[in-house]
Amino acid sequence: MDRNGLDCPYPGCFFCVMKETNPNKRHASVAKFFKDLPTQDEEGQVLAISGLWNTAMAHPNDPEFIELGIFECMAAVIWKGIKNRQWLSKDQNIYIPYYAAHIIGSYTMNVEEFAERAVQAGVIPPLVELLCGRLTWVEQRVAVRALGHLATYDSTFPSVASHGEVLEISMQLALSAIEIVYTHFFQFVDRRLSYHCDLLTRGMGGVEMESKKAEEWASQLQCWLLQLINCFAFKPEFLPTICRPEFLIKLPDMWGGLVNESSPAGVGLLRTICHQKMGRSSVASCPSIIESLCNIARSSDDWQYMAIDCLLWLLQDPITKYKVIDIAVPALVDLAEIPSLGDHKKLGEAIANVLLQDNVPVSSLTLRTSMNSQTKQLLKDLAALRQKLKWEKSMPKEDLHIKQAAALVIKLEGNSKFSAGDVVGAAAKYTEALALCPIRAKKERVVLYSNRAQCYLLLQDPTAAISDTTRALCLHSPVNRHSKSLWRRAQAYEMLGLEKESLLDAIMFINECSQAPEGDPNLKQNTVPDYAERLVKKHMQSVWLFKEAAERHGEIHYDEDGDRDADEDKGGEAENSSEWETASESDMAREENQEESYSVDSGWQSEDQKEGLIRAPPVLKGVTLEDLLIPHNS
Repeated sequence: MDRNGLDCPYPGCFFCVMKETNPNKRHASVAKFFKDLPTQDEEGQVLAISGLWNTAMAHPNDPEFIELGIFECMAAVIWKGIKNRQWLSKDQNIYIPYYAAHIIGSYTMNVEEFAERAVQAGVIPPLVELLCGRLTWVEQRVAVRALGHLATYDSTFPSVASHGEVLEISMQLALSAIEIVYTHFFQFVDRRLSYHCDLLTRGMGGVEMESKKAEEWASQLQCWLLQLINCFAFKPEFLPTICRPEFLIKLPDMWGGLVNESSPAGVGLLRTICHQKMGRSSVASCPSIIESLCNIARSSDDWQYMAIDCLLWLLQDPITKYKVIDIAVPALVDLAEIPSLGDHKKLGEAIANVLLQDNVPVSSLTLRTSMNSQTKQLLKDLAALRQKLKWEKSMPKEDLHIKQAAALVIKLEGNSKFSAGDVVGAAAKYTEALALCPIRAKKERVVLYSNRAQCYLLLQDPTAAISDTTRALCLHSPVNRHSKSLWRRAQAYEMLGLEKESLLDAIMFINECSQAPEGDPNLKQNTVPDYAERLVKKHMQSVWLFKEAAERHGEIHYDEDGDRDADEDKGGEAENSSEWETASESDMAREENQEESYSVDSGWQSEDQKEGLIRAPPVLKGVTLEDLLIPHNS
């Protein structure tokens, strides 16, 4: 290329090309730039790629570069990074495969036509290579993002699925992603690759920021893998692979953590699985999953409605209904008066209809002998509640006011007993008041349920406390925002050892405290109670994303000075001692005997792709960055 500016040190500089004011000339120059870039070994290529990354992030729906060959270019430079280790070790080329995969993911995020062009340009094979671990977890993360976008569209999903290893490797990585990031970056501070640190913090932070971003990226890697698997879960032919018990039982614990609340993660995948008959059968065979779904359904989790959907579909299926009914009913009965959750309107009514077979009267309610006595009683109580509501609609208002006043008197008696230390007597009075209180007196019922929950906490009955606080939260307006019930349920979940649910309720309680109106005698405005702060700090450690990995592999290691050695060269140099493997040993051996080949039309291709072979899943075997960067013998 000709030099486009006297002051620019790089021939054919992309930024100089983009300064061309004539659109036709600029388009021709950009197209030539994309065509020539993979064949060049000049320094400074990362500047152009990072500039393209910025453009793709800012304008992912702009078709200009799509039409000029950006996908072909990005696929080629990824292949070049995978196959030409000598080139990868030069200048700052180590960054290029990451940016290239990220660019593909950004441009295929929203527009199906762009995704189709990307598939035609051959982006999937190099992305699959990155997914298989040919470079590092950082490149895996952006490859998963791009493949997830391509798998979202009906027109491009078959091209992703045609690579048989994608689903298997994605499932394996989903189970191990957190551990991989911990052991190969987070744990050994003095061994962190400098290009990883730069990508994580954009050169703006130290060890603390690197660690924080690494936790966020680890969560994203796992959640994006689950999103990719979710695309396969919509297709019945892939469910036998996805519905392996050893994989399913891990899904409820894959929740994204507090660093990635925007992803439905494991419960989102379970919802897709439960939407299909084969999936429901597999889920119903794992009682621990049903219990986890019940906990999510009665929690402050943003994806509460997804767990409710799963439970309802399982109960509506005659094959799975009586496998899950004794576990699911107690949770769903507590939610039967919830008005709505987000876009889910009349949710409580839908729950009650499923539980009561479309509102069958108590006298003719069919109760199967396979249900335990508690389940039968809960269903009878729910049917009686509905019947009571019907009766109250025909009662004079004066009679309802009398019942409400009588319930208030009994509640005050319960308060007196509680103050006197008679917790059992207080709980009995609150129960009596609830039986008398009109169904539509929701504010009074919120207080009664919440007060009785406090009694159950003192009586060491956390399960009953969770039930009553959940009912109070459903009746409260707005839903799930009654501060005292949130705090009491947080305590109950802590008693059961369910740290995540306890933490989420405690955080919601703190939010309510900070938003309490002035003059509230119980909650001072913008004041976080010390006891809530202590509980949150405790559970933040308990649900830390890397907790299990740290317990298995040991705590974080620093150098003797407690920080990274200032003189250590952690860049793309052979001296680095990272233990992250980039390819299996068989891959490495095979590549040493292969000739690296490139053509402008087809890009970099390895022999196994030409022959249609499937690569084995990646295995961590301690290959160092030196192994990653050394050139192979041709």
